[in-house]
Amino acid sequence: MPNSDRPLSPHLQVYKPQLTSMLSILHRMTGAALGLGAILVTAWLLAALSGDAAFAVVQKFRASPIGQLMLFGWLLAFNYHLLNGVRHLKWDAGFGLDLKSVYRTGWVVVAGSVFLSALIWIALSVKS
Repeated sequence: MPNSDRPLSPHLQVYKPQLTSMLSILHRMTGAALGLGAILVTAWLLAALSGDAAFAVVQKFRASPIGQLMLFGWLLAFNYHLLNGVRHLKWDAGFGLDLKSVYRTGWVVVAGSVFLSALIWIALSVKS
């Protein structure tokens, strides 16, 4: 059979995006974002150990709009990854594997992570 007669493997351009696939991809992306965020937390701690001048520079960046956006994004990624991880643990125990439950819990994870992030952000903003 010549190469041109073989069927092509399906790929992302063939499939319509579904909630399950998008949440799976998002779970992996948030895991990677949390790893990168851990590097920034480490830099923040090293700056704190280095002295007042270094810590002031990092704190100034953290207070900037870009720093605030990055911090909120990291908080949102953390909450999503946490809630979706609990969802996966539930699946590992054999619960909620039917399609209706998978979609319902998927939307709960999305809404819950946004709500929890907003709640934490507001609570921390009020204290400072």
